[in-house]
Amino acid sequence: MSLRSAADPHYQRPLTRLIDRAAGPLDLPGFEAENGYSSLKKSVREYTPQQIQAIVKDANLRGRGGAGFPAGVKWSLVPMGPDAGEKYLVCNADEMEPGTFKDRLLMEQAPHQLIEAMILVGYAIQATRGYIFLRGEYIVAADRLNKALAEARAAGYVGKNVLGSEWSFELFVHTGAGRYICGEETALINSLEGRRANPRAKPPFPQIAGLWGRPTVVNNVETLMNVPHIVLNGADWFKGLSQGKSKDAGTKMYGCSGRANKTGTWELPIGTTARELLEVHAGGMRDGKKLKAWLPGGASTDFLLPEHLDLAMDFDTIAKAGSRMGTGLIAVVAEDQSMVSAVRNLEEFFARESCGWCTPCRDGLPWSVKILRAFEAGQGQAEDLDVLAKLTKWLGPGKTFCAHAPGAMEPLQSALKYFRHEFEAGLAKPAKAA
Repeated sequence: MSLRSAADPHYQRPLTRLIDRAAGPLDLPGFEAENGYSSLKKSVREYTPQQIQAIVKDANLRGRGGAGFPAGVKWSLVPMGPDAGEKYLVCNADEMEPGTFKDRLLMEQAPHQLIEAMILVGYAIQATRGYIFLRGEYIVAADRLNKALAEARAAGYVGKNVLGSEWSFELFVHTGAGRYICGEETALINSLEGRRANPRAKPPFPQIAGLWGRPTVVNNVETLMNVPHIVLNGADWFKGLSQGKSKDAGTKMYGCSGRANKTGTWELPIGTTARELLEVHAGGMRDGKKLKAWLPGGASTDFLLPEHLDLAMDFDTIAKAGSRMGTGLIAVVAEDQSMVSAVRNLEEFFARESCGWCTPCRDGLPWSVKILRAFEAGQGQAEDLDVLAKLTKWLGPGKTFCAHAPGAMEPLQSALKYFRHEFEAGLAKPAKAA
């Protein structure tokens, strides 16, 4: 089926419109036949880099990696002009957030979409090199991206004098070493330079001094893949994709994991409710169980309750409810699951993935795991509840070098808020008198 027009109803799902999981990804001729690289051609031949930045800013494309920062605003901080020198574009494809797998689908099934997006955004900020920093375990994605990149380079989309212009751009796929902390953009940059993946102090921000000390933009896979469609079809078209469900624009790759009947990921208008995700697309809870709690977007978000299901899944609405939309892939907890065990499992992950750079994170996360194991075994102490509550403050925002530990504290603090009775049930029973 040809999907060459934005008026086509299938184009209301621009990121997944060409995905056929059975047939596999399109090669270059197939992608070009479906309007592939048309946006890049239009941009290089008709628009200045500043005009592209303005279009994306007007479209209100917010970062899809979790933070929700406007992409066009981020790009506008990059020095432009003939004296700006070497600049870099980095795609954050180090998708290691537990419960998140949207970027994997996009890269495996539509690699040319990401390649085109990287080249186009590279042109918009006048970068000279781009890197797709890919999670090392994504072997299929790496193979398909490298094949697509080779096809694009042979066709003249990558390399010297792109499409006959005076602008040149090289692009590489770089597989990481498998560390969660590389999802933090400055730790990713350190790893890309061959250093230990520790976060850097900010400011300076990467847009001013990033990779090898040069101006660098880091964007998520899903964020970047929206850009060619925005440039080709316009900011108003992109805003309309939300169908009035949210003041945010576009579609969102949503998903569901945990004890649901049909786990997966779907491209839907941003602002779709969590109830629709769970009950319509994921087919409801498995085995007829009731929902106890859910994470809105990965392990580093606060738990919400069943009464929050009708909230729009957008950045501001979920924030007002006391959590973060994060990556937008919800994880559900059933009524018969222990919240203490669920949180302990998450904290073990975060403790293992700490880079060890700062003391609160390095020592505080294992401390929380030790206490949670005691509660899980029915050996918790009353004062330990206070310690857990204090840890959520001591490891909170502003107390650590980066956002790793504060993110780890979000599921813990919300579990203590909503399910304190389950922790109290893990208190050690007093010894019986002889």
